[in-house]
Amino acid sequence: MIAAPEIPTDFTLLQESETHFSSDTDFEDIEGKNQKQGKGKTCKKGKKGPAEKGKSGNGGGKPGGPNRMNGHHQQNGVENMMLFEVVKMGKSAMQSVVDDWIESYKHDRDIALLDLINFFIQCSGCKGVVTAEMFRHMQNSEIIRKMTEEFDEDSGDYPLTMAGPQWKKFKSSFCEFIGVLVRQCQYSIIYDEYMMDTVISLLTGLSDSQVRAFRHTSTLAAMKLMTALVNVALNLSINMDNTQRQYEAERNKIIGKRANDRLELLLQKRKELQENQDEIENMMNAIFKGVFVHRYRDAIAEIRAICIEEIGIWMKMYSDAFLNDSYLKYVGWTMHDKQGEVRLKCLTALQGLYYNKELNSKLELFTSRFKDRIVSMTLDKEYDVAVQAIKLLTLVLQSSEEVLTAEDCENVYHLVYSAHRPVAVAAGEFLYKKLFSRRDAEDDGILKRRGRQSPNANLVKTLVFFFLESELHEHAAYLVDSMWDCATDLLKDWECMNSLLLEEPLNGEEPLTDRQESALIEIMLCTIRQAAECHPPVGRGTGKRVLTAKEKKTQLDDRTKITELFAVALPQLLAKYSVDAEKVTNLLQLPQYFDLEIYTTGRLEKHLDALLRQIRDIVEKHTDIDVLEACSKTYHALCNEEFTIFNRVDIARSQLIDELADKFNRLLEDFLQEGEEPDEDDAYQVLSTLKRITAFHNAHDLSRWDLFGCNYKLLKTGIENGDMPEQIVIHALQCTHYVILWQLAKVTESSSTKEDLLRLKKQMRVFCQICQHYLTNVNTAVKEQAFTILCDVLMIFSHQIMTGGRDMLEPLVYTPDSSLQSELLSFILDHVFIDQDDDNNSADGQQDDEASKIEALHKRRNLLAAFCKLIVYTVVEMNTAADIFKQYMKYYNDYGDIIKETMSKTRQIDKIQCAKTLILSLQQLFNEMIQENGYNFDRSSPTFSGIKELARRFALTFGLDQLKTREAIAMLHKDGIEFAFKEPNPQGESHPPLNLAFLDILSEFSSKLLRQDKRTVYVYLEKFMTFQMSLRREDVWLPLMSYRNSLLAGGDDDTMSVISGISSRGSTVRNKKTKPATGKRKVPEAEESSSSDSMWLNREQSMHTPVMMQTPQLTSTIMREPKRLRPDENYMGVYPMQPEHHQPPLDYNTQVTWMLAQRQQEEAARQQQERAAMNYVKLRSNLQHAIRRGTSLMEDDEEPIVEDVMMSSEGRIEDLNEGMDFDTMDIDLPPSKNRRERTELKPDFFDPASIMDESV
Repeated sequence: MIAAPEIPTDFTLLQESETHFSSDTDFEDIEGKNQKQGKGKTCKKGKKGPAEKGKSGNGGGKPGGPNRMNGHHQQNGVENMMLFEVVKMGKSAMQSVVDDWIESYKHDRDIALLDLINFFIQCSGCKGVVTAEMFRHMQNSEIIRKMTEEFDEDSGDYPLTMAGPQWKKFKSSFCEFIGVLVRQCQYSIIYDEYMMDTVISLLTGLSDSQVRAFRHTSTLAAMKLMTALVNVALNLSINMDNTQRQYEAERNKIIGKRANDRLELLLQKRKELQENQDEIENMMNAIFKGVFVHRYRDAIAEIRAICIEEIGIWMKMYSDAFLNDSYLKYVGWTMHDKQGEVRLKCLTALQGLYYNKELNSKLELFTSRFKDRIVSMTLDKEYDVAVQAIKLLTLVLQSSEEVLTAEDCENVYHLVYSAHRPVAVAAGEFLYKKLFSRRDAEDDGILKRRGRQSPNANLVKTLVFFFLESELHEHAAYLVDSMWDCATDLLKDWECMNSLLLEEPLNGEEPLTDRQESALIEIMLCTIRQAAECHPPVGRGTGKRVLTAKEKKTQLDDRTKITELFAVALPQLLAKYSVDAEKVTNLLQLPQYFDLEIYTTGRLEKHLDALLRQIRDIVEKHTDIDVLEACSKTYHALCNEEFTIFNRVDIARSQLIDELADKFNRLLEDFLQEGEEPDEDDAYQVLSTLKRITAFHNAHDLSRWDLFGCNYKLLKTGIENGDMPEQIVIHALQCTHYVILWQLAKVTESSSTKEDLLRLKKQMRVFCQICQHYLTNVNTAVKEQAFTILCDVLMIFSHQIMTGGRDMLEPLVYTPDSSLQSELLSFILDHVFIDQDDDNNSADGQQDDEASKIEALHKRRNLLAAFCKLIVYTVVEMNTAADIFKQYMKYYNDYGDIIKETMSKTRQIDKIQCAKTLILSLQQLFNEMIQENGYNFDRSSPTFSGIKELARRFALTFGLDQLKTREAIAMLHKDGIEFAFKEPNPQGESHPPLNLAFLDILSEFSSKLLRQDKRTVYVYLEKFMTFQMSLRREDVWLPLMSYRNSLLAGGDDDTMSVISGISSRGSTVRNKKTKPATGKRKVPEAEESSSSDSMWLNREQSMHTPVMMQTPQLTSTIMREPKRLRPDENYMGVYPMQPEHHQPPLDYNTQVTWMLAQRQQEEAARQQQERAAMNYVKLRSNLQHAIRRGTSLMEDDEEPIVEDVMMSSEGRIEDLNEGMDFDTMDIDLPPSKNRRERTELKPDFFDPASIMDESV
């Protein structure tokens, strides 16, 4: 800009010596180039301020009378906010509203300005009103302070952030109003040295407010005002250029034809335009220095985003004045912002600049300085930012290919394999622009050529080379999808691809290598799949979307084109590559995407016969499972009864299966002859034939060939002799499994006879017995196959088989007995819960290969998931899950998600049984520890601490809704207490029970009890305690004391993990006092002892239960004493009065009588004593909680609540600034530009270093 503005203001505007730099080296701080301003420099005071002008009244009319304020009549003291209401309603006739205001301004400018001031105040959400008296006599700072006091402190909302239909268009209407206002005033009013001075002064002051609403609204208004002024300045510049040209043209005329009057007129006009431009530049200078340079680094991301968005508009709109390094630096710095929203605005602003190639010369220095940052933003954690960064680099690439290095391009190339589709598509467009969009000049002459000589031939080869060099050969579908939108014509040139595979290379052309041919076939398959299915590959989309009519037509046209080409070419391709398993596997998938009707309508039956012959030959040549399954799927795709080719394909398929079945029976008979050891060649023949049959049985119903008998004979012989080759057993098990599934499908879909059901039932049970036998096989692969198939069969033939009205299948229901359940569980414990190094099943026993380790882990996860499915669907007893649950912490990284999901599902089925299973798993771990270390173990040992940590994790899985889990938690405590007192100490009652330390573990679940339930559990605990136990204070009794305290103190703090050393959650909710429950019926003792688990909740439904609410972490709470329960309110319907297996000779009647007598006789004294004890416990708990507040919270499910702290440049946080490192910016401002180094100015608390992060 030009110079400091001559705008009166009651705020100290923060001026800089010069806004733009004197050279193109503004990114470097040249020593001595700029000097600091002198102290105390302020705006020139050559013009009257708005307050003074208002007082004079000259040219502005007198203020209204006593019944008039701001130019509007008042009714009942309420002012009509006309401008705000119009903008709020989003009226389309904004120009007429502005014209009305201009007329009002011409009539009385003070009143009109007062309306405008109140408009900005009202738009900020402030309920205050600036009166005429305040406008005349108060400074702007005093007015803003007064308006700050009028804010509604109960709500942080203001129009720009409010939701709802009435506020939906407020921001756009607000911005439009400012733009129209400046446009309508651009020829006169904005130059009157009053209106704009007043508005800019007000907005500058509001933008420096501590109130977010003022800062946000005024910054938006100031930036939109600046944008409108930039447009005015641009128009002035254009008019000046036109005037100058007219003047030069007139002056160059010969003297006789020159019009001196016109020359004087043009000179006068140019002078006026220059004065107006100087005035506009002063206004823009004031806004830029007073608002932008402070708010572009505001604490609020939305405010920073507004500034960056608008400066991008200025640079694009008026590039001659703004597109230089002085302004580009702000965008460059802000690209390091911590908020993705702000980084995104930077990129979109730059895209608008790089899109115009005429501006490229002005961006060279910026590009070289910030190119690396833009490249790094392609990996931004915010996907939207990454997408725009890639698009920006694409524009940079189009402007100059030399700017981006090969390394920069490679950083973008690999993103075509990203799982996030917008990122991948943007990277695909970049790749296409870089490698595929160029054509040599000679290509223009061969555009009409087809096949191998087409211009796409070299591009297809380039695509193959890129795919191979990326070394991600299993992700061709992702590469194709990434380039599908920008390179459709290339990817759909199947004729060219086919020619490259079948035709001989031209003279001088290098043929494709074997590896390149494989890659081309894979890419070709992916393009055909994409065209036929019209949706992205797995992992790239949310699901199949509904196609538009145009997309459906394109899909049909593509399928027709694919079928017509490959119906003829596929047999030739299969013949050429018949011995290559990888190529054949991909080629055989093509018929799945054919329009089979074209075989008939196009007279292509002979090509169909050729295809069937090739498939048959491939089946006979190959034993690879992938190839055989591809053949099977191809037959399945062609055997569609809707098309006339069905009979032709069905005959070919039946002939093939007949030959395979006859060959298998013949080979099996020779193979199983008694007294002869199986020959290796015979075994290979049996295995290869069995593989083919199994592959076909997967997709085709081969029931009429009765394969169960021969497979059963094979498997039974293997059990008896034990020398059957493992691969034969594996495929025989799989084939038999298919036989049973096809028979089940047959009896389910059609009306089956009783004999069919009985036969299937017999075969299924016999097969289960065979699988059970093979669970103990010496070969691990066989055992894993038997286990997987057995889990599937048990799942399929469980009680779930009768769902959906299929009661006729009830005879097929099969429930595993306890021995089978035990064997399945033992398999899981022996083969799943093992260390990685123990799994030595890979080739040559080498486990250093990372890929093999991942594959082995994936296999074990599948095995565990198969068994957990049986637990979830109650096929096996739920208590078998205890052995699974206890591994939760030890194998958390490998199986934590599976185990956690199993807990969740079992809890949905039966909360109480799930709780029993959880406590059982803890008891098992406790017993294992006792067996290993004895009863005198160290409670600080890692083993015991691990059990406690597992209990804490179990407790957290119950969630926050304590009412839903009330019965389950109560039952868990009941079982835990009984287990703790189950084994009495042989040394007598003076010594603790042997399992008493288990109460320390049980304490972790106390926080999940409701207050009244804690008291009830405490009473139940007392039934197991003798009077002497309650008096013990030795260390061995600490578990009992800590558990009792958790039940007592928990009435005040339901969220503390007692004695665990880790606070799981703090509480800030002060529960409202509840009315005491009335009308409670005391349940007789006999009813208590015989009540079921479900009676717990039914009996307590009448009790008002305080609801625990989720609260912020690490905050203190005011402790309250829990509500007392009378002795007769100790309900415990789920707890029997006489606990089972309770050995100590406790005299319950004596204890209860003594306790009741004490309570009746000394109630007042007891209340005081208990209050004192409770206060002690609360104090102790608070101390423990306060100590633990520094420890980490390790829960995945809990998120801290972060408050939005309001910040501004007027805050006093010098101590914070002293601890910050401000040397993180890439570019240093010269000394005269750096506000932190200018002592006469207020400290700047919005330094870019505090909001920008290189690591983003």
